[in-house]
Amino acid sequence: MTTLQGPAIFLAQFISDEAPFNSLEGICGWAAGLGYKGIQMPTLDARFIDLQKAAESKTYADEIKGIINAAGLQITELSTHLQGQLVAVNPAYDKLFDGFAPEAYRNNPAARQQWAVQQLKYAAQASQNLGLQAHATFSGALLWPMVYPWPQRPAGLVEEGFTELARRWTPILDEFDRCGVDLCYEVHAGEDLHDGVTYEMFLDKVHHHPRACLLYDPSHFVLQCLDYLEYIDIYHERIKMFHVKDAEFNPNGRQGVYGGYQSWLERAGRFRSLGDGQVDFKAIFSKMAQYDYAGWAVLEWECAIKNPEDGAREGAQFIRDHIIRVTDKAFDDFANTATDAEFNKTLLGL
Repeated sequence: MTTLQGPAIFLAQFISDEAPFNSLEGICGWAAGLGYKGIQMPTLDARFIDLQKAAESKTYADEIKGIINAAGLQITELSTHLQGQLVAVNPAYDKLFDGFAPEAYRNNPAARQQWAVQQLKYAAQASQNLGLQAHATFSGALLWPMVYPWPQRPAGLVEEGFTELARRWTPILDEFDRCGVDLCYEVHAGEDLHDGVTYEMFLDKVHHHPRACLLYDPSHFVLQCLDYLEYIDIYHERIKMFHVKDAEFNPNGRQGVYGGYQSWLERAGRFRSLGDGQVDFKAIFSKMAQYDYAGWAVLEWECAIKNPEDGAREGAQFIRDHIIRVTDKAFDDFANTATDAEFNKTLLGL
């Protein structure tokens, strides 16, 4: 068994134009002051990291590490969630997702996708330069508009969609393999990889690529009414990252899983600050320790009610309280009796 690393915090929801959230030094000082030991870094804001430069310059990568280490922190992983989304975009979402790319690539889906693929390859190389073992991203989605089978999906549509998704991701996975880094898909609504079945379909298409791994986030499974504990039992060998995020699902006579087009505050299913939702984190942390998860426990804060700074402050202590320092001995060792092979045979009547 392994003791999880943590607590760490994903910075994406906290970066802003106001101090201390507008510079790497400032946000590191803030996170360390709350008791975090690691930071997970998004990669689209050059104030925090220039992804291409980190990929091409080990010296620059070491400088970034130095700033973070000076605050008493480590980089846990880099994130390309937004870039990964653009690897595969159904035309229905072209305009909505254009804002994830630099202006030069907007209104040009082919150029936007090429940019996104290069970003992922830079992320593999930057992770290698930074000495990281895993990386977080989204799969993107070609099929999401057809997630509910009405109108009836044409025969072969899903097969073709996953074939194309795998075609786009295989060269990226190969680059991550070359760099010795696991590529972890956050299984998430809005992505073609949104549950265990879709992950398995993708895994088959990429021939069970050793780097096609998982970022585990139970909050998304609460909203899908999926068994998030059994998910760990099934996929623990592929889980290389862990977002500690809470959620609740409170259906009523007016709405359920689909949420009635309501805002996050009014939906039956919504994300909450740690400890304010329904996720059984004691069971999750126990399973992660049992299955030798060696990575970080990373707070991803999303809540429609609580102030984010309060959520971050409470989250550090919440994670710290849930990390299990695993035992190095059996609880009943006190009753152990010395035995040998011959004695065991005697007990068995052999």
